[in-house]
Amino acid sequence: MMSALYQEEGSHLRIGIITEQPAQDFINAHAAALDSGFRQVTMSDSMRQRLQRSDYIFSGIKTFHELNEAFPSLIDENGNRKPFEQFLKDVQKIDRTYNQNYLRAEYNFVQASAAMAAKWEEFQKDGDRYNLQYRTAQDDRVREEHAALHGITLPPSDTFWADYYPPNGWNCRCTVVQVRKSKYPETPHDEAMALGEEALGTSPAGASIFHFNPGIEQKTMPDYNPYTIKRCRDCDIAKGNGSESPLSLSRTFIPDNELCAACRLIHQMEKDKEPSPSTRSQVRRAQRDLTNWYKQELPHVMDGKFPARRFERDTKDGIRVIINRNFYDETINKHQEDILYSLKLAYAKKAHELIVDAELTNPNEPTSDHPGQIFRVYEYIDDCYRVEMKVRCNRDGNFMHIIRIYKK
Repeated sequence: MMSALYQEEGSHLRIGIITEQPAQDFINAHAAALDSGFRQVTMSDSMRQRLQRSDYIFSGIKTFHELNEAFPSLIDENGNRKPFEQFLKDVQKIDRTYNQNYLRAEYNFVQASAAMAAKWEEFQKDGDRYNLQYRTAQDDRVREEHAALHGITLPPSDTFWADYYPPNGWNCRCTVVQVRKSKYPETPHDEAMALGEEALGTSPAGASIFHFNPGIEQKTMPDYNPYTIKRCRDCDIAKGNGSESPLSLSRTFIPDNELCAACRLIHQMEKDKEPSPSTRSQVRRAQRDLTNWYKQELPHVMDGKFPARRFERDTKDGIRVIINRNFYDETINKHQEDILYSLKLAYAKKAHELIVDAELTNPNEPTSDHPGQIFRVYEYIDDCYRVEMKVRCNRDGNFMHIIRIYKK
């Protein structure tokens, strides 16, 4: 990457250099190093995809800063371009700072964030059935400000967890566990919030970057981090809204500076990346997870006089959709060659939620495989993917048939 930077001309760093292959190779290598920290952590494929996306964007913005800091080293004190060997020697300090010292702390933070995001995903399955309790490592290395949070007990729905869920600092080892409501008294909300604000508010400057929940935001790093600015927390692009258009970044709200220009490019590059194919073990795990999930989660209902197991959900356009075992089996068995197959199975677990908010895109899709029936096609779009759901309609009802996932 420094060899490519050495070829640059002009008095200002050309932002587009981050889109070229040497920088892209570096960004991907850096992101892969961060990804390796949670390779063995159990989580849904959709969560893993989003955390890896966060690593890529964080790595891209960090790389922009590294290039920006290295660029002035091209010129000596007399305004002359240095020989390449001298330039490379001078930027070694930047390499050590960014890719050894900083990276060590960032790797630990990403590893902790991913582990806590996976725990949050599990907590959400139980809703508020249990409370959550904040716990430190309870040794002499625990920071005094974190020790004050030890034992705080609140339901998952309490807003405390949006701001003070671990990790709450570099190399933070705090965690959160589920506890029975009958065993531990709840901490008053106002008391918990005051302790949280005191803990992070009295930390060194910049600690407010840790006011985030990696499980809720599905990110390993907060949008406001050491390489961004405070207003990045409220930017549409950072939140995944309107990242297709650079004009969606409001010039009246966020400075139209080099960081914003680089951020636009990095989000666009992530959007254009080809997804990596699922490994055989990922496919098997996704199939097993979906099968076990629907066997446990499909509600018991009465279909007339007969017991049945299925979800029933009403769409925006006023039809009732039935989601039964056939849908999940069909989803598992079809399109296994799809590069997003494992992710598709993860989304299938949420089909009964997505169909409620989905938009009807085709009320009568023709089909030759199912005579006398029609398909209604629905679409749901989140920050990363476009989800297509097909509903098979006949005189027996409207049955969810299959789901497909596409890059947005």
